[in-house]
Amino acid sequence: MIVFTLSICLSAFLLFQIQPMIAKLILPWFGGTSAVWSTVMLFFQVLLTGGYAYGHYLIGRIEAPRQWKVHTALLLLSISLLVVLGFSWVSPISPPVEWKPVTGENPIGHIFMLLAVSVGLPYFMLSTNSPLIQAWFNRIFPEQSPYRLYALSNLGSLLALVSYPIIVEPLLSLRWQGWIWSGLYIVFGLLTAYASFISKPPTTTTRRVPTTGGDRPTIKSIAIWITLSGTASLMLLAITNQMTQEVAAVPFLWVLPLTLYLLSFILAFENERWYNRPFFSAVLMLATIGFIALIMHPQIAYMIQIGLYSVLAFACFMVCHGELYRLRPQPAHLTMFYLMVSIGGAAGGIFVNFIAPVIFTGYWELPYGMALVWLLLTVVAHIRPIKSLTERPRFLFNLLVGAIATVTLIFSVYYPIGISSTVLMSERNFYGVVRVRETEEYRNQTAYILIDGYTQHGFQFVSADYRNKPTSYFTEESGIGLAILNHPKRGKPMKVGVLGLGIGVLATYGQPGDVYRLYEINPTMIELAEGYGGYFSFLQDSQADMSVILGDARIALERELLLGENHQFDLLVMDAFSSGSVPVHLITKEAIDLYLQHLSTEGILAVNISNRHLDLVPVVMQLADYFDLELVVIRTPENKELGSNPSLWALLARDSALLDVPAITARARTHDEIGTRNIRMWTDDYSNLFQILK
Repeated sequence: MIVFTLSICLSAFLLFQIQPMIAKLILPWFGGTSAVWSTVMLFFQVLLTGGYAYGHYLIGRIEAPRQWKVHTALLLLSISLLVVLGFSWVSPISPPVEWKPVTGENPIGHIFMLLAVSVGLPYFMLSTNSPLIQAWFNRIFPEQSPYRLYALSNLGSLLALVSYPIIVEPLLSLRWQGWIWSGLYIVFGLLTAYASFISKPPTTTTRRVPTTGGDRPTIKSIAIWITLSGTASLMLLAITNQMTQEVAAVPFLWVLPLTLYLLSFILAFENERWYNRPFFSAVLMLATIGFIALIMHPQIAYMIQIGLYSVLAFACFMVCHGELYRLRPQPAHLTMFYLMVSIGGAAGGIFVNFIAPVIFTGYWELPYGMALVWLLLTVVAHIRPIKSLTERPRFLFNLLVGAIATVTLIFSVYYPIGISSTVLMSERNFYGVVRVRETEEYRNQTAYILIDGYTQHGFQFVSADYRNKPTSYFTEESGIGLAILNHPKRGKPMKVGVLGLGIGVLATYGQPGDVYRLYEINPTMIELAEGYGGYFSFLQDSQADMSVILGDARIALERELLLGENHQFDLLVMDAFSSGSVPVHLITKEAIDLYLQHLSTEGILAVNISNRHLDLVPVVMQLADYFDLELVVIRTPENKELGSNPSLWALLARDSALLDVPAITARARTHDEIGTRNIRMWTDDYSNLFQILK
């Protein structure tokens, strides 16, 4: 018994430790976007389905005495692969930096390739363990329910998820995380090989394991299993995307919804008493109301948003998994049951990653998914009515659930239509949703404005009188405007690098002889800035020599340095932190060190730290102290007559004289005036967004 318990707990722990670990490793390679996590989740869901299919085939089609031989051979193969990779990589599961993408094209395919080589086979073997251990346990102890082991498996998964952001991520480098995980995997492989050996029948009969016992599941039952698990998976990814788009794609915000997802599995599969349909229907109703209020008022404080999304997620998961457990088959069909559940999970991931971006111009899968949960609740309420209720209360309950399902369905249809009717152009890709709207709120002039998610990325006036005026965070009164206009190279050939293109507003400062090099990972942004649709023309109208580089800015700068291209920028602008989702890898110690190598001795590093959720000043201060840089912070209030949004810029320089000019000192707050805040410096191995939440 103890062998089975240890095997299933360890496999579940490793299964869910590797997900945030490998996602964090490759996240900076793909721009730090929240879609990286969705893609990683999809890959693992597909492998999980493959693992469950293998388990179902092994138990149902391979003679019992041979099962342990087949499975042990694959376990030893996966262990051998880890050993081989350990000799050539920094850890057996850490792809080398040479595998970083060259451009931002086809990120999903590249991520799948990285994951398949680094952790594909070990993860596949881990994913087979839960159904196999339960089936072998049921063979030896037929009088005991194997579903308790499934709850135990989810408990191991939950421990992995909770421990990663709290213990593993802060204390261990990614290299050591990889080595420790690989060592534990070898322990798992040997333990599971032994468990498979002792579960074989005592005789050498070639009889296949019978699959009878209870009625064979019907097509209707299988369809409901897949739909319930698929809807839960869809909501998991949709809610995670929504949360990470507004702050940052970081392990804690990945782990929180996934933890609630697993907790619902644990509660639902431990005992039916944990899931009470009327209670969780009421919770789901309140969460639905909160969700609608939230998307109508997206400026709500982020901690409140996290709370509301968490309640919504847990209610949806409990409904889907609670009803799924109530519709479970007899233990003889458990491998088929888990296979169908995993197929549903993979289907939800495929929909979010591949289908939704094609059929939706926004992240509409969240409201549609919420409506689907209510529709499923309506269906199962009729299929499996609540026995404890008499006929009249049961009828009223079903009527109420059906009414709410209808209302949420209508809302999910008309809300996207209402949003789409106010935009001139909308496009969704791997890096987010970009929209162009027309506005007259600045100078009472018509302007085109670019919105990425809920964040404005600049606007341009239509009128010829104002068309070439810098706007938004980049006006002449802003920190970046002051840095450019008062730079000693102003009026001479000046080299400017920009991390984050937006619509190219900074190009308005370009003069003849100036060289501007702009880095942007989102192809849609580049198309719009270069004139697609006729909305923006800053790049076309600039007098400077303009070049745009597609791909993650940090990777591009690293590659250029290796090729001997040290740009020695007079001004390097970091404009990637005003969005809801912050690319943390662009503001770490290692990133600043890279930027300084590309910056001339008389250069200024300008960082746009305007962010409605995060106070990035302490982060910049720590980095300035470490590199012994002069730092000033310039805040500019909103002025719609001047066409400016509220902005906060940090200017850093090796030479204090560059910032000690009247126009800057009159507006600046120095390091001493800002004061200090006791936070740990951000590195590639450590960052903590919750310390700087406003």
